[in-house]
Amino acid sequence: METNPIPVVTVQTSPFDDQRPGTNGLRRKTAVFEGKKNYLQNYIQSVLSSIDLRDRQGCTMVVGSDGRYFSRAATEIIVQMAAANGIGRLVIGHNGLLSTPAVSCIIRKIKAIGGIILTASHNPGGPGGDFGVKFNVANGGPSPDTVMEKIAQVSRTLEEYAICPDLRIDLGRLGRHDFDLENKFKPFRVEIVDSVEVYLNLLRTIFDFSSIKSLLTGPEQLKIRIDAMNGVMGPYVRRILCDELGAPANSAVNCVPMEDFGGRPPEPNLTYAASLVNAMKGGDFGFGAAFDADGDRYMILGENGFFVNPSDSLAIMAANLSCIPYFRQMGVKGFARSMATSTAIDRVAKALKVALYETPTGWRFFGNLMDSGRCSVCGEESFGTSSNHIREKDGLWSVLVWLSIMAARKQGVEMIVKDHWAKLGRNYFCRLFDYDGVDPRVAFYLMRDLEAVITDKAFPSQKFAVGSNVYCVERADNFEYIDPVDGTVARNQGLRIVFTDASRLVFRLSGSGGRAGATVRIYAESYEKDPERQNRETQAVLGPLIAIALKISDIHERTGHRGPSKSSLFYILFICAFFNFIFYVVTCCISPFRRFMPCAHTQSAHTHTFSIRHHNGIENVQNVAGRAPYSFRLNENSFK
Repeated sequence: METNPIPVVTVQTSPFDDQRPGTNGLRRKTAVFEGKKNYLQNYIQSVLSSIDLRDRQGCTMVVGSDGRYFSRAATEIIVQMAAANGIGRLVIGHNGLLSTPAVSCIIRKIKAIGGIILTASHNPGGPGGDFGVKFNVANGGPSPDTVMEKIAQVSRTLEEYAICPDLRIDLGRLGRHDFDLENKFKPFRVEIVDSVEVYLNLLRTIFDFSSIKSLLTGPEQLKIRIDAMNGVMGPYVRRILCDELGAPANSAVNCVPMEDFGGRPPEPNLTYAASLVNAMKGGDFGFGAAFDADGDRYMILGENGFFVNPSDSLAIMAANLSCIPYFRQMGVKGFARSMATSTAIDRVAKALKVALYETPTGWRFFGNLMDSGRCSVCGEESFGTSSNHIREKDGLWSVLVWLSIMAARKQGVEMIVKDHWAKLGRNYFCRLFDYDGVDPRVAFYLMRDLEAVITDKAFPSQKFAVGSNVYCVERADNFEYIDPVDGTVARNQGLRIVFTDASRLVFRLSGSGGRAGATVRIYAESYEKDPERQNRETQAVLGPLIAIALKISDIHERTGHRGPSKSSLFYILFICAFFNFIFYVVTCCISPFRRFMPCAHTQSAHTHTFSIRHHNGIENVQNVAGRAPYSFRLNENSFK
């Protein structure tokens, strides 16, 4: 313990008007946190002050980071401010590193009041990258809306913060460190803990490690390739998959955490994990996986680079939980998915006769379902899957589920996926486009006007013909969620169009990326039951839906974007789809770049092609049956 009491200092400050946390906490460019005076301190004070003073005094909190640039400096500030604000104990990962799943695990294990995670997930690191601060509550999960709003309220009126600027901690020294503070009756304690141990012990209670180890070391050894993408997962991959489960050390690559993640975004997809994709295509490995910076997201690849869509991954896990000792013992309560995620898991729930919950995007919406015993496994389309063992997405848990399924079924990844399709059908699905950096006002009016189109009472039963494909609208709405546990309502969670053949289009605004402006996301889904038609290219199957989405939203003209952002997960898909879809453009004369809005229609149940006549500022979408056209009139003033 320090011999001289450390003083607590009160610092005057001014509030910032942009510190309301989003789905994944507060994300900004690193330069904002590092360069704006008191920006980080204000937000940390807002988080701490959002906790009732009686609960805060002497409580325990967990702190961890994904190791990105500015994490060490930020951790030191958090330690100094936690001490000054009456926190009794901080538990911090060795060298400041803790994966997001590990933070959730430790919070629950030690019954902490919450935890602070320094991460911007898959966003780039380094001085020119992004930084984020996320507060998880006592159940180990992300802050619910009520907590986020309280943090925002404090941030808007904050005039001072408390800090112990002389307090120093060596994050590389394991063990307990006590500090005597001025005017405090009890010492402030910091515990530097092994980043992996508590989380590893939890995984041991869930999986049959001996079965997985036999798969990785036995006579028919499965060769794996795991890419930690120079994020926090390196120590976890080496300790758990290599040391504990016997995978050769060279199975794990990019396992040294770096402040800039080796100069690439730590995003586990086909674009940024290209080196893994190429290694898998060589045929030397039967299983591949990559993790994002903080370890909550993942990507699965099979032999020869076979890609597992994250929505399929969720459904296949749910269909094979009997391979996992934890679920054999605890049972399966139900499943949940975000609205934007494909409906593949819905078919699993129906087959297993368990409940299925559809929630807004944001892991916090799963918390109540799991806490109330309604949900065992949940997931999102953005490579996030987990179960009720913690309250966060869990990439390594997902990988171990896949390895458990492979060990039990003695099949490769591709065979497991195709067997699943043959039994329950295939949901062709992808997040088609991310349009980043859209002016928030433009994005708002785009969504408002599109909602007016799809919620018009005449829109259901409308038919859209693209080439030989005809899509009949069954229903369309702006998704609204009523929490079955506490009755809270989340409105305006995304526009969705559902067709009679189970195809879907979803349009959603996202605000968690930390980039300037809004992000508009478009998703498409098409269901195929016939096994003979389950091996087509995704872009070919979804091509007509792409055309419909671009046409009815007019997103290119209205946003000024000629295509999705290059950082979009499916940017390459867009390029491929563009060239593969030329024949649609030629034969159907699609012009997605013209501005339009619905102004009149004379009948409510016509079939419409995307064959456009341009005359006097009117685009007529022709009726296949030769009846009255559905007209879209150009109206510049309506979008001002």
